[in-house]
Order: sequence, then structure tokens, then C-alpha cells
Amino acid sequence: MRKIKFVKKEFYHILNRGVDKRIIFPEQDDINRFFQSMKEFNVIEPIGSIYENSFNKNKLGNLVSKLEGGNDKQGKLVNFICYCLNPNHYHFILEQLVEDGIAKLMHKIGLGYTKYINEKYNRSGSLFQGTFKAVHINTNAQLLHTSAYVNLNDEVHQLGNLVSKLGKSSWKEYINEDIKDPFCKKDIILGQFKNKADYKKFAEESLEYILEKRYIDEKGEKELFLE
Repeated sequence: MRKIKFVKKEFYHILNRGVDKRIIFPEQDDINRFFQSMKEFNVIEPIGSIYENSFNKNKLGNLVSKLEGGNDKQGKLVNFICYCLNPNHYHFILEQLVEDGIAKLMHKIGLGYTKYINEKYNRSGSLFQGTFKAVHINTNAQLLHTSAYVNLNDEVHQLGNLVSKLGKSSWKEYINEDIKDPFCKKDIILGQFKNKADYKKFAEESLEYILEKRYIDEKGEKELFLE
């Protein structure tokens, strides 16, 4: 039984990896599919299968998502603050918006994506290493530093063997002024800095400390939660 209790309007560092550290995102299309599930499953009302929804058509006959126009009108389970998808694991910072919102979202993502991967690659069984891990973010300082850790998590692993061109994170959304379709709720972080350039400087300086500490901590084998 999970010891941590998820509370509305609180922030949590969520992560999980592939069973036996296996690759969970073999191709960029798989990352795109997982990201799609992050968006489409983040609703209070059930939406069914993403695959089946892909056959919905608009008035012009074009294939569209069941959530065309966004999911704000349906009510979200969580706010995504930051995320990073790496070849064999992922990190989120989530703000829970409704009771059991995080648990419901992660359940839908885990089941849906595992089914997708098993069907696509003709495999069976679990894809993820048990239930997702969660750390309650207790202080504002912890929130800021964890945001740097998650946004730049692909660089965190440059000291290890997980160097890959595959991946996706919210870093560009945090530092790029030209993002047309923002996904994350960034104001809780960026609102504490003069501008995006100041946050970029803070995050990169935080990363130097994170890399050093993580390397010392069993040379990167133990996951750093920044508690």
C-alpha cells in the first residue's frame, strides 16, 4: 500500500521506469503516443480508447481526437507542471486538482500505454516497474529545484549510459517564447523569476549541483528525488 496521500492543490514528483530497466519508448512515435495519453487521459470523464477515438471525424471528414478543442471544458484531473520522457523512464511534476486525480490519471496512462506497446511489438506482461513512485514536494525551494531536475532530466543522464536522441521534455516550453501550443502550467515556476532567461540560468546552475550529487550517490545508480 502506498504510504503517501495525494492532496488537492499539492505538488508531487511522479516517476516510473521500464521493468528490468527496459526501454519503454523504442521509437519517437511511441513517445508521441505516450504524450498524447498524458493529454487525453487527463480528464475527469472517461474517454475510452485513444485508438478508437482516432477514428472520430469532424464535419469535414478529417480524423480528430475525441478531445478536439482541449480538455479544459471537461475538467482536468491534474496540472502538469513539468515532464521529461527518457528512453526507459519518465518524470512528471503534477498538481492534483481533484480527489484521486493523480492515481486515476496514472492508472489510465499505465494501462493504455502498456496495451499499446504490447500490441505494437507483439509482447505480453508488465511494461513498467511496478506502481509509479511519488514524492510529495513540501517546500517552494524543493519545487523549484525539482523543476530543474525534471526539465533537464535528459542532461542528468549524460553521465550514465542513457544517451539517446529520443526523448521529450517541457524544457523548451519553459525557455522558448515562441511555443504556440503550451502544455504545462508554468506560472507557479516562472512567476517567481523576472523572465524565462532568469529561470534558464537558475535551472542550469541547479543542474550542476544535481549532476555532482547524483554522480556521488552511487555514481548515478540510485534515483535522486531531491527531498
